[in-house]
Amino acid sequence: MPTIQELKEQYESLNELDNTFSMGTEGKINPDCLIVFDYEYAGQEAEVSIDTDEFTAVCPWTGLPDFGTLTICYVPDKTCIELKSLKYYLLSYTNVGIVQEHAANRVLNDLVALCSPVRMDITMDYKVRGGLHTVVTAKYEQE
Repeated sequence: MPTIQELKEQYESLNELDNTFSMGTEGKINPDCLIVFDYEYAGQEAEVSIDTDEFTAVCPWTGLPDFGTLTICYVPDKTCIELKSLKYYLLSYTNVGIVQEHAANRVLNDLVALCSPVRMDITMDYKVRGGLHTVVTAKYEQE
């Protein structure tokens, strides 16, 4: 059993930890890998819902990871998002420093630019961090 002094010394050594994590900028996010395919039922509304519980980026201030579930719901106009390319795109967020609210809007903007949907909702449901649970939803609708 450690003495009080030993515990105090261990605690003080923990306070001296100054870990840093390498973190990329938003420039590492790669929308160029995204591809689409023709939607053969243009004019016929079909809602497409895609989700993954493997989304991760990092806090730009601490470098600590943010994990969450990303849900993409969209109604295609003329094209659909190809899933393998979407997976590569989402993986490009790994180790990128981006706040949660910006990540949701960045995904929305990139996907809207890619496939010009009738409408699209992006929801990021992040794991609890520091006792706080965050859900961010960004929406787009054609005019």
